[in-house]
Amino acid sequence: MSAEYEHLLRKARDAKHGDEQAWAVQSTGEKVAVALVLNRADWLAAMGYTIAEAIERSGLEWVAVMPRIARQLDEEES
Repeated sequence: MSAEYEHLLRKARDAKHGDEQAWAVQSTGEKVAVALVLNRADWLAAMGYTIAEAIERSGLEWVAVMPRIARQLDEEES
C-alpha cells in the first residue's frame, strides 16, 4: 500500500470512529477527502464544497484510492 493510501485510511478511520469531532482537527484537504470516503455530503456542504469541488481539491492520488479505502472500512465493520 502507498503512503497516500495509509495516510488517508488512517484519517478516514479516525473520523469514522470519532465522528465529526475527530474530523474537525484535520487539515482542509484531509477533511474534504475523508468526507468523500465516508460519503458525508453534509460535512462537505458545511465547508462550502460541492462534491465536484471536493474531488478536484482531493487530487488524483487520493481520489484513486478512495473506493478501496471505503471498502476496507466497510469490511472492518463486518
